[in-house]
Amino acid sequence: MSDQEIYLEVKDYVGTITINRPKQLNAFTGANMKEMQRLLAVAAADPAVGVIVLTGTGERAFCVGGDVNWEKEAGDGKSGLQDFDFTFNKQLVECPKPVIARVNGYAIGAGHHMAYFCDFTIASEHSTFGQNGPRVGSPAGGYLVSHSANVIGHKRARELWMLCRKYTAQQALEWGLINAVVPKEKLDEEVRKWCDEILALSPTCLRTVKRSFYEHMKPIMGMDMNDILREVAPEYFSTGEQEEGANAFLEKRKPDFSRWR
Repeated sequence: MSDQEIYLEVKDYVGTITINRPKQLNAFTGANMKEMQRLLAVAAADPAVGVIVLTGTGERAFCVGGDVNWEKEAGDGKSGLQDFDFTFNKQLVECPKPVIARVNGYAIGAGHHMAYFCDFTIASEHSTFGQNGPRVGSPAGGYLVSHSANVIGHKRARELWMLCRKYTAQQALEWGLINAVVPKEKLDEEVRKWCDEILALSPTCLRTVKRSFYEHMKPIMGMDMNDILREVAPEYFSTGEQEEGANAFLEKRKPDFSRWR
């Protein structure tokens, strides 16, 4: 196992990008996300890679989204989220090669929407899925929210994003959020089986199919989270609302958003 927080391994035509922050449940910082974007571009351009797998270290979590400590304080008096350009999901759908999310444990927040932006999601039975932004004051908007309605329909997507409930792997399978559920000891075997099926097919034909799905998504891909936040609440990061959400999470208490109703 690498000691890097984000790393790429290529073996048998599969490029695996791993988030290696198990103590943080594979939550990422802005620097981690930039490295994920770089490695995805590397894998996409590598002729030795036919399919890409995105995963996290350990059995507790795939990824639980942005590291709350980073989101709360970037070191310059601002939230780490402020002015952060999150383009990884767009990069996943623009990547010409198939991408599989290998989920082993929690897929929460940005970890969850990264998973549903992958072409396929394969999960272990003990995995848990859900969004967390409104619960911790972490704003989300634009195409990364709206695409969930393409995946599971508007009613379920609104439930997913506006109630912040958690769902079992079986529920996620029934909703169409994921493609397969297996016991955790069978996860790597199942992922490899899907990779081998993909690798047996024409890569050019797969590119045209994937690009066709992207054309369907194009009308929403110009929606930017920061533009929507500036439209809805331009002073959000100076109101204290985001800080209350982050502090409540870190202090393991229920947030009190009553003053911002």
